Amino acid sequence: MQKEHRLARREDFNRVYRRGKSAANLQFVVYYLPQKEAGPFRLGVSVSKKLGNAVVRNSIRRRMKEIIRLAQDELQPGLDLVIIARKPVAEMEYEEMRKSLNHVMKRAGVLKEKKRNPKDARP
Repeated sequence: MQKEHRLARREDFNRVYRRGKSAANLQFVVYYLPQKEAGPFRLGVSVSKKLGNAVVRNSIRRRMKEIIRLAQDELQPGLDLVIIARKPVAEMEYEEMRKSLNHVMKRAGVLKEKKRNPKDARP
């Protein structure tokens, strides 16, 4: 993840928790807050010690960041995001994790609206 896309300071995390909105499913919680100045989205990831040892937590963290990196073109700019992994994530495969993370981001409304082609509309 590029430096401009990182949410690293404790104050930034706390600001998103306090002032932001959230959406959740069984595997993830997403907190999001629009930035004061429009810029690229910034991401913070949180994985609790309850999910496993350091190896397991870092593996989950790396997979989550890779999923976001691959979907960064679909994310709205100017948002601060904090994603928290819940317990079921520890047993998930990459593809399941990707689908679940995309689902919760759609629920949160942090993905860009896809432009529909009028030809694709059903009569």
